[in-house]
This record gives sequence, C-alpha cells and structure tokens, in this order.
Amino acid sequence: MSTFDLHRQLPADDPWDLVVAGGGPAGCCAALAAARMGLRVLLVEATGCLGGMGTAGLVCAFDPMANGETQLVRGIMGEIVEELHRRGQLGPFVTPDNWQRRYHCWTAFHPEGLKQLLDDLMLAAGVEVRFFTRVCAAQVDQRTVQGLICADVEGLRYVPARAVVDATGDAAVAAQCGADHRQAGRDTPHIMPATMTMLLCDIHWEECGQDRQYAEQHRLFLKAIEEGHFTLRDRQMAGGLDPVGPHLGYLNSGHIFELDATSTRSLSAGMMEGRRRLHEFVNFYRRYVPWGRDAALACTGALLGVRESRRVVGEVELTGEDILARRQFPDQIGVFNKFIDIHPYDCSDEEWERFVDQKDHSGRIGPGECFGLPYGMIVARGWRNLWVAGRCASTDVPAQGSVRVMPAAGMMGQAAGVAAALALAAAVPAAAVDRPALLAALRDQGAYLPQAE
Repeated sequence: MSTFDLHRQLPADDPWDLVVAGGGPAGCCAALAAARMGLRVLLVEATGCLGGMGTAGLVCAFDPMANGETQLVRGIMGEIVEELHRRGQLGPFVTPDNWQRRYHCWTAFHPEGLKQLLDDLMLAAGVEVRFFTRVCAAQVDQRTVQGLICADVEGLRYVPARAVVDATGDAAVAAQCGADHRQAGRDTPHIMPATMTMLLCDIHWEECGQDRQYAEQHRLFLKAIEEGHFTLRDRQMAGGLDPVGPHLGYLNSGHIFELDATSTRSLSAGMMEGRRRLHEFVNFYRRYVPWGRDAALACTGALLGVRESRRVVGEVELTGEDILARRQFPDQIGVFNKFIDIHPYDCSDEEWERFVDQKDHSGRIGPGECFGLPYGMIVARGWRNLWVAGRCASTDVPAQGSVRVMPAAGMMGQAAGVAAALALAAAVPAAAVDRPALLAALRDQGAYLPQAE
C-alpha cells in the first residue's frame, strides 16, 4: 500500500482527564463511573446514539446477569436495567427475576428506551458526548497516551487526555497507540462469524406463550434448512425471535463467515450480505411459524454483531481454563456466569458437532457458580494510562467467547473508569492502582465483589 505524508495544524481541546472511545455498555459505564468520581470526561462515539450493539446493533437483550441464586452483575449495569424496568422499557415477559436471580436468563429491552436512558445518565453525570466521532490517530510517548486525533463533521481535532479507555470493541485506539494485541484470523486460525440483527413487527406473541417456544423455533428452522429455504446450511440459530414490545421482536441470526471487522471492505460487504440474508428469516417466520405469519421487517441493525476482532495483551489474560475452574481472583472487578460461546466457524458437520458439544457440556458454568474478572485483563500491558474494556479485553479465545457480551463489558468499563480516577489521583501507572481502594470504590458504586480480601 502506498503512503501519503500529512502535515498540518489542528484545533485542540483543553485537556480532558479521561477520554473514552466507544459508547457501548463498556464505554458508557467507564464514562459514568469516572465522572461520578469527579473526572472531566469526554465520550466519543462513531454512531449517533449510545448503547452500541444494544441500540445501533439491535441486540435487544442483556445476557445472563444472575447465576440462579444471586445477581452477579450489579453496579452501573444493574442500575441501567432497574431504570429500564422503572420506565417500562423491558420486554413484555420480563420480570425482575430475569436479572436478579434466574440462571442463564436473558433480559430483553426496547432499544429506543436504552438510547434515551443513556443520554439522560450522561447529562446527569456531566459527561460530554460527541457523536459521529472516531479516533483516527494517537500521540504517545514512552507508553503513555498524550492525546488522540479525532475525526468528526468539523474535520480533525486534537484531544489531549490524561487517561484513555478503549471501549471500541475492536481495540481501535489501542492499535493506533501501538499496544500489543492479538487479531482473529491473523493470530488465530479462524474468525468467529458476525450476525446482523433485525426487528420484526406484527408478531402474535399471545399465541406462543411466555417461553417464546425457542425449541420449536429451532426445530422449524432446521426443517426449513432441510427443505432448502435458506441459502446456507447454517444450523445455529444464534437466538430465537424474542419480544421487546407487545407485537415487536428482535432476531439475532444468520452468520456472516470470515468477516474481518478491521477491514472496511470486509465490513461493507458483510453489511450488504447481512441485509440480503435477513429477508430469508422474515419469510421463514411468515411461512413456518404460526404466530409469525404476519411478520414484517421493521428495521435492520446499523452495526454488525461482530464477535471478535482484536484482543489487547493485558497485564493478565483471562483464559477458558480460568472460567471452567470457576477461578476467583483477589483483585477481581466483577464476577460472571455465562457459558463459553464459540459460534460455528463454518457450515460443516464437524463444526456443528463441536458447537453442540461445547454448548451442552464443555462450556457450562453451573447454577450458583461464577468466575472472576481480574483487574489486569483491562490494563494494556506496560502502558501507563491506557485501559481496555469489552470484547477487546485481554483474554484467550474461549474466555472471550464468554465475556464479550454487554453485562460483562459494562462491569469492565465501570472498573476502568474507577481505576483511571484512582490512578490520576495517586499519579501512578494503571497496573499500580491500589487494589483495595479500587474494590472499595467499585463497591461504593454498587458492584458485587464477593471476595473477602
């Protein structure tokens, strides 16, 4: 690839205490946590709304937040769900048991409700939000981020920052800074497939009951595959149609294989493929599912459901072995229970058998159990003031298959925001943050941290 040298002067902001890149659950929780500790916070988001995959991506349900006995995901993520409930923005069949107690239970919500709530929370906390803004370069010195160059409708702007949280999902900022990272498809043999999500309206939920007949949806889905209804023999239904309103549902299915989320060309082709293939699912519900006979496409996601791209090399790497051992860490910043979820890499019989075995046996964490998220997994190794949160945190592939989801991302983000405030106050590097002070501050913000010391 040829290169072009650019030399110009840019307008510059006054310095920010913390700049958070990415306005999904990880970035929102980081910004709120830091602002509530007194930092001057800027949150930059590439789309026109906060919420990430939960809003622009239309993945309208939070993954399991409890383990069958207690609510594990509390803090800011718990606050968000409780407020959505108070505002009447959760799915029609959702009760507090979904997030407070039940094992492997998803909590559906209306995406427009989450958008408005996150706007309100940012305004109340004094976080400055800049939509339609991307980080395109970074100024670094001795593994310390000095500032970021952002692109928006006004052009390029230099944003000085005392601390940075990369919550982009793709580790876009960390990669710009030169932080060590691993990339799916380059450092691993495969890339987990993406999906595009959609909203369907005119669904007769009253005919299918509160269980939404997931098993029956999948049985009919496999029948449709065998009858040649679908272009691909992709047998995993990533999620059944789930209600977010009286006659509205969201569907997260239809894999887009070998999509590289770090390539503009690959992303563009994937968006087009996803939109083409979703019509097969609309027609599937109309033809095969009695209570979906009048289904109509309301909208498709403005973001692809990317499951993996880059993972930053952190001070600690969470592994699949840690998860299966139900390992706890003295400095864990959250605990979680979701199973290891590695989607099929292709449509072969071998991949389908591997996926079924993983889902039924090897990746499950039992009721009442949990594993910890160590603080070091959100600290870019060797960097003074750079944290990561969400699916780009420091994990191996199996662990990323569990913790890449919104509730875990929110816990990581909250911890990153709190840690940034403590690091700046003590003038210490990210890895040297006082752990008892970090845990105490997280508990003050409502986090559930069961370790005794």
